Amino acid sequence: MPTLDDPVSIGGVAVPNRLYRAPLLECAGTGEGAVDTLVAELEPTAESGVGLVFQGASIVTPEGGCAAPNMTRVHDPEFVSQLSRLTGAVHDHGGRIFVQLAQGGLRSQAVWHAGYRERHPDHRELAVSRPPWQLRALDRLGIVDLAPDVMSTERVYELAAEFGRAAGYAADAGYDGIHLSGANMGIIQQFLSPLYNRRDDEFGPREGRPYAGGVRFLEAVHDAVREHAGDIPLVTKVPAETAAPRFVRRRLSTSDAVETAERVVEYGYDAVVPVVVSTFWDMSVVRGVYPERAWAAADMQSGYEAAFGGPVRARVVRALNRLQSRRFGRETAWNADLCRAVRDRVDVPVLCEGGIRERGTCDSLLGVGGDADADGPACDLVGLGRPFYAEPRLGARLLGDRARDRDARALCASCNNCTVPQVTGAPGRCRTPSVVRERARRERNGIYD
Repeated sequence: MPTLDDPVSIGGVAVPNRLYRAPLLECAGTGEGAVDTLVAELEPTAESGVGLVFQGASIVTPEGGCAAPNMTRVHDPEFVSQLSRLTGAVHDHGGRIFVQLAQGGLRSQAVWHAGYRERHPDHRELAVSRPPWQLRALDRLGIVDLAPDVMSTERVYELAAEFGRAAGYAADAGYDGIHLSGANMGIIQQFLSPLYNRRDDEFGPREGRPYAGGVRFLEAVHDAVREHAGDIPLVTKVPAETAAPRFVRRRLSTSDAVETAERVVEYGYDAVVPVVVSTFWDMSVVRGVYPERAWAAADMQSGYEAAFGGPVRARVVRALNRLQSRRFGRETAWNADLCRAVRDRVDVPVLCEGGIRERGTCDSLLGVGGDADADGPACDLVGLGRPFYAEPRLGARLLGDRARDRDARALCASCNNCTVPQVTGAPGRCRTPSVVRERARRERNGIYD
């Protein structure tokens, strides 16, 4: 079986090894300094030997669509052309870089961020259909603010074209591939999800195939990408909504996710990333410890209050976050079973991420080692996300001769102190002192050299 250090090909692009940096929020923005921020964030990962780097969710529309403050937009070819400095830096270290394209739809700031709504009172956010009753109930309670712009068939095609044009700009800037944010409650998941998609046109669900409308949208995006970016490798996340609360009955099952993966691969997608998610934005995508330090940080309180609409609502969100952490605690490779089910049915690379922290886990997912799962490999590439906030040059410890010890482990404690501040637009970085100190010690000792 291949090891983590062995090369692999995605859509004809050679990747030097099977370790990748999963998409994260860089919070780099789009204005002055954005390129410098992205280079500073991503180049060290490529320098450490990681074969594939994903630039995190980048918005394809000129307005709206951002799930958090300071996300990068890639609708402007002039700006995207400047990112050739980033792609060049990654290539100089022998790595490959894909950009993740996204649009938040009903997960965007216009729905949940009080400060954003005050600054953009007339903004209406793209919606696949009329919002589900759960969101309408939260709207009546004043917790969210729904002003949905339900897309016509023509507007859906235009959104697909926006994905395609952004992919073309990225290809011109030297990106090696395109990754679609097909989960984490973004617009693509909303097309796939029977909870959100109740359309009656070609982009709606079908009897026995609740995901059919989403697959049709992914086909339209595929065609637009091919029109504007040629044969650039195209990857998408594929969600199973099995982490949704029990009161949500209309959701994507595991079999729905497997069938979705099969259909998009048949249509021409070059790789898939199966993920277990919820129908709502919750800790199912960042499982781990309740981030006590992040919520208690004095310098973040005004930002939380601005985001959630005052100190009382900020405390309510904090309490909900504590409850969520009890349901979605630390879990190793929580997407492995779904990835294995998909890999058994498709003939393109399957990427697995979510809670992976050790070299030994990476090997097992690839089918290597005495403790590898008896059911066979779960994936072809292995990704880590938050650990790169803690150790941007983590690849130096997980790859090569120094990582032959299967006990090699990332410093990340899954404490989530890095994620909560991002609702204020703060950059993604480790804020846990013990981890920061240990990384500094290792840097002084040349561990990452």
